[in-house]
Amino acid sequence: MTNRTTTAPFSGASARRTTLPPRTHRAKVKAAEKTMQIVFLLCALVAVAFVLLISMYLILSGLPAIREVGLREFLFGRTWASTRAEDPRFGILPMMLTSIYGAAGAIVLGVPLGFFTAVFLAKAAPSRLAAVIRPAVNLLAGIPSVVYGLVGMTVLVPLLREKLDLPAGDSLLAAVIVLAVMILPSVISVSEAALSAVPREYEEASLALGATAMETYLRVTAPAARSGIAAAVVLGVGRAIGEAMAILMVAGNVANMPSLFSSVRFLTTGIAIEMNYAAPGSLQRQALFSIGLVLFLFIMLINVLLNLVLKGDKRK
Repeated sequence: MTNRTTTAPFSGASARRTTLPPRTHRAKVKAAEKTMQIVFLLCALVAVAFVLLISMYLILSGLPAIREVGLREFLFGRTWASTRAEDPRFGILPMMLTSIYGAAGAIVLGVPLGFFTAVFLAKAAPSRLAAVIRPAVNLLAGIPSVVYGLVGMTVLVPLLREKLDLPAGDSLLAAVIVLAVMILPSVISVSEAALSAVPREYEEASLALGATAMETYLRVTAPAARSGIAAAVVLGVGRAIGEAMAILMVAGNVANMPSLFSSVRFLTTGIAIEMNYAAPGSLQRQALFSIGLVLFLFIMLINVLLNLVLKGDKRK
């Protein structure tokens, strides 16, 4: 007769693994979770606090100049002569329109190119080709803005002067082209991530109904990823409006009313040029902070409008 030994279904470490953790262990886990929740909340509050501090600083520093100059004269005045000894003028309308036109032109040129590049990388590109293009796009994002300005000043500006027979190549057109190239990495990267996140089932259903691949990408995938694409556009607008160093080198820096082939000055370059020699506490320095306040309000307005549009689309 053979002896048969039976083993318990759970023994040793297995039995210990299936038992519930002791109360002390559960208490430590809950305490750790509570601590991490507090850490995450503090990080979020710090981000909000920075926005509030920047807002308050700009308001307190910029409102005195607006009060003294007058809101209408400041926003709609056509002459900026802050260094004039007698009767200085602080009208920012030429710079404000230049910033709007420059950002709009960069969006018109850069967003379609960036969007179609993102569609190609996310849906149509062979894996080997995509592996080459993505690092190039990331490299564009890492190039300092002064390098863009240097290339624009030494290559683009002389080219425009020669081909278009202009007295000076530094113009609004040169600034628009440079800004369009600079916003490409943001538009491509964010749009590609949004397109890649669309469920594959949407595309399969469209293809099963007889749509071509390109029709599926443009009429199904892109609308489903509209929120991410809109976020990419907002990032591009913020980069275009807030850029200073690159356009400082290609725009000409003359506070003229905007014209495509003439030298212009953006709001950001106006701050960058004059802040170095503006006397502390002077009206000129306060007016420069007022320009920063206008830029800040531009970005806030764009974000609010985008959120309203996205919420309206979701409700529909």
